[in-house]
Amino acid sequence: MVRKIVFYPEPVLRAKCRDITHVTAEHRQLATDMLETMNEAHGVGLAAPQVGVDLQLAVIDVSHNPQCVSYLRIDGQDADLVKSMPIIFLNPKIELGRDKESGEEGCLSFPDLRSQIRRSLDVEVTYQTLDGATVKLETDGLLSRAFQHEIDHLNGILFIDRMSAAAKVGLKRKLARLQEEWAEE
Repeated sequence: MVRKIVFYPEPVLRAKCRDITHVTAEHRQLATDMLETMNEAHGVGLAAPQVGVDLQLAVIDVSHNPQCVSYLRIDGQDADLVKSMPIIFLNPKIELGRDKESGEEGCLSFPDLRSQIRRSLDVEVTYQTLDGATVKLETDGLLSRAFQHEIDHLNGILFIDRMSAAAKVGLKRKLARLQEEWAEE
């Protein structure tokens, strides 16, 4: 089922989401719904707060662009990007690489808003799966950026918080105008 994506400034987007200690049928259905919602919206990632649920659960699928990473290791083994998608992850912990780069980002909770965001090139993410397994994933490129963006959501951090000071100056008026448009939808 496609769920409604909530738009900024919905309070759940600023919530520090709750850990999932025991996976239930409702969590599995939420993950399925989130994948359908993300695909319908043509996104590469979606976090539970974006559909109004304050849980540590997110989904990512970058299989449409297999060249978007230069490496992917899962539990220390090289992995095929396309075969590894989609990724459904719970209760993630992230370690950021030292090297950073700017890249354009958007967010399904901020339709029609894009900005250059500086993020780590590489990440190491440890998370749980719906089956209770713990996975350690290492990657770079778009997948690294997507993990950072979605994990930020799970911690109540939005991509507008990561914009440069100069970008934030021009953001205030544009955001006010966009919020008016979103309210009409």
